[in-house]
Amino acid sequence: MKRAISFQLTFRALDSTTLTHIEKVLAERSGNCCELCSSALSLATYEIPPGSYANAEDSIYACEACIAQLTKQVPLDESHWNCLLSSMWSEYIPVKIVAWRMLQRLRNETWAADALDMLYLDEEQLTWAKATGDHENDSAVLFHVDSNGQRLIDGDTVVLVKTLDVKGTSFSARAGTVVKNIRLVSDNVEQVEGKIENQQIVILTKYIRKG
Repeated sequence: MKRAISFQLTFRALDSTTLTHIEKVLAERSGNCCELCSSALSLATYEIPPGSYANAEDSIYACEACIAQLTKQVPLDESHWNCLLSSMWSEYIPVKIVAWRMLQRLRNETWAADALDMLYLDEEQLTWAKATGDHENDSAVLFHVDSNGQRLIDGDTVVLVKTLDVKGTSFSARAGTVVKNIRLVSDNVEQVEGKIENQQIVILTKYIRKG
């Protein structure tokens, strides 16, 4: 099964005059609900990567909350995905493929590991499910987040929540110190860079909160 790498999202109001053919098929198939969590809010066609032939056999109808986590635009919310314990039994293969991928990302959770043991995919389906490489990832945080779990981005202002000794200098950065215009360390989600007393230093994310 050869698939070009691409996917497409289109959020629409559920008005039959604006729905494309594929959306009409998916809306009818799903009963106008997210095929993963059953939400009826902000639904869209999610073409399953890698690639799609823009038809219902390669797509699901999903809500904005599910798609944001599927596409790793926001951190993974483990509690949201308890819905997979129901949707993994869907009769529709695309839904089962997405369920398998999300359960793999959550497999450090006992309930997800147990669900994976029960979820059957044939050889072709399993090849498709593994195509994005999500099965090789664990459930670790994929984003830089502060000590409160808030996502960090380049340019944020943060506050130290602990007094830190700064290696290679004679001063300590006290708790409450404001660090402006941080930069994320690209290869380590537990580190950011910031300037304190004109020194550019690396700071662990667990010791900061967004200002």
